[in-house]
Amino acid sequence: MQIYLDYSATTPTRKEAIAVMQTILTQQWGNPSSLHEWGQRAATVVEQARVQVAGLINAATPESIVFTSGGTEADNLAIMGVARLYAVPQHLIISSVEHSAISETVGLLEMWGWEVTRLSVDIKGRVNPLDLKAALRHNTTLVSIIYGQSEVGTVQPIEELCKIVRSHGALFHTDAVQVAGRLPIDVQQLPVDLLSLSSHKIYGPQGAGALYVRPGVDLMPLLGGGGQEMGLRSGTQAVPIIAGFGVAAELAAEELATETPRLIQLRDRAFAQLAEIPGLIVTGDGCDRLPHHVSMCLENADGKKLSGKALVRQLNLAGIGISAGAACHSGKLSPSPILLAMGYSEKAALGGIRITLGRDTIEADIDWTVMVLKQVLHRLTPDLSLVKR
Repeated sequence: MQIYLDYSATTPTRKEAIAVMQTILTQQWGNPSSLHEWGQRAATVVEQARVQVAGLINAATPESIVFTSGGTEADNLAIMGVARLYAVPQHLIISSVEHSAISETVGLLEMWGWEVTRLSVDIKGRVNPLDLKAALRHNTTLVSIIYGQSEVGTVQPIEELCKIVRSHGALFHTDAVQVAGRLPIDVQQLPVDLLSLSSHKIYGPQGAGALYVRPGVDLMPLLGGGGQEMGLRSGTQAVPIIAGFGVAAELAAEELATETPRLIQLRDRAFAQLAEIPGLIVTGDGCDRLPHHVSMCLENADGKKLSGKALVRQLNLAGIGISAGAACHSGKLSPSPILLAMGYSEKAALGGIRITLGRDTIEADIDWTVMVLKQVLHRLTPDLSLVKR
């Protein structure tokens, strides 16, 4: 039995996206910047995809969608695109639970003289809006808060945070890679200025992403060249990949009303069964949570025999794919920085695991995975009696 439960890492490309990509590769392979018929056919494909992606987040104008190579580039364009507008370093704010595409990029700006405030979070991984309000300064130019945290599933109070920042006059960016296609997003109602998306998180192909740029918001491009993507992202567009992204976005929007409640039901089923296992601590917010996301940590993790990585390996041997939060550097396991930021001990932060569900997940997958996890924990720690019999 093979059970894939790592949909937050990547999703399988859906057949509809593959079909349109094959058509583009064989019939509409022109350069979209060319003026002849071949180029214009390709340009039409790109613009159709722009309309489809804009529809996923209810963007008023398709031109507000800038295609990138993925969520990481979209995050970088948002952060660096704002920062490069200033000759003198300013101040920006992020949370302490950002994706590395944000935290590493902001770290570079800090080395170059920018002042950075990293907002703390509570044990659920949520930012306190009052902390954001207190952190704003006269020279705060940008605030970037992740919408749905990829490791622990917590959904931030983005609308409230946006309103605080807008009233101050700064720009607000959010990484919505994990939220898009799983929860409704309406940028005409949500006062966000910049928002990052990724194709391969919504059953589109890997290698495409997008940055929503609210009309009137200025950015400095990261790449010099031919001025594609409204001058913000030079380089010949990857037409087949973008086309697949567009199809996936359109279908995700259509299926949202039925798929989201189905995922919530499966997620809650998993949590109910995992609650029977002593030694497992649920991480993230129990209510304001991504619909497909199940995460926890091991109270008695030791970084060796019993750790998140060890559980990933053991479940992989059983044909089940999940992921862990702790990272391995030079042979040494490092605690999850996200769990540490949320206040967990180093021991517990070594034992973080994540189970994320998707279109192909059924109840039997949940039941089997929990049963296998119980067996693995009992085998690894029989002396600790972690698992009820």
